[in-house]
Amino acid sequence: MQVVDQVIRVLRDVAQTEVMPRFLRVGSNRKSDGTLFTEADLACQQALAQRLPAILPYPMLGEEMDHDAQDALWQANRAGLWVVDPIDGTTNFINGLPYFAISVALMVDGKSELGVIYNPVSDEMFYARRGHGAFMNGIRLPLKKIPNCMGDAIAGVEVKYLRSGKLAARLNSLAPCGSQRNMGSSTLDWCFLAAGRYDLYLHGGQRLWDYAAGVVILEEAGGQAATLDTDDYWADQPWSRSAIAALDPGLFTQWLRWVRANQ
Repeated sequence: MQVVDQVIRVLRDVAQTEVMPRFLRVGSNRKSDGTLFTEADLACQQALAQRLPAILPYPMLGEEMDHDAQDALWQANRAGLWVVDPIDGTTNFINGLPYFAISVALMVDGKSELGVIYNPVSDEMFYARRGHGAFMNGIRLPLKKIPNCMGDAIAGVEVKYLRSGKLAARLNSLAPCGSQRNMGSSTLDWCFLAAGRYDLYLHGGQRLWDYAAGVVILEEAGGQAATLDTDDYWADQPWSRSAIAALDPGLFTQWLRWVRANQ
């Protein structure tokens, strides 16, 4: 876990020096795709680009790069690529909502080998390395017992990017879970699922940096993930990947069946 420990130290330091001093103190701008970014996003990404390759000598792909640069990095670095979301939950960050995170993954051959996600407000550090388990601040995940009844389950659901209006309508009126949440940070959603704070998860389309760290944390906590199109989560296309996931295998089977049946 030495590499993970080094990434953890970098994330704590960058959060302290580049992110939190700017919380509630910076304005925002919009990128060409309409999404928001701030000076804190750029400063955090730049700091990580300098420090992560010193841990392992791979290039870094960050959310705030243009897509052509991202795609070139993705295509040319199958042997190793750092994938970073400098602030996931930028809208929350801008509006003073304390639910955002710095996310770092190391991907090899299109699959994440380690993931570290840090919420600097709550000081919760989630991390995993494939084959070594998942943890939050040294405590093995999940943190709590998982309900085995769909009617008691809490689902993290983002309907905005669902391709099917029918599925969105069914989620609003006929969802089999107990209740639904949407907190505005995909990376932390994966962590909450791995921790047992959520039981189910559904998202219509995430970017590479939204899921790269979180899915390996979920898998190392014992959870499972698929997409709307394929059972092999890692085989789907990288730039807008849907997610159907659960921590408990029995709930995963039920949730996957219900979602696909209601598309």
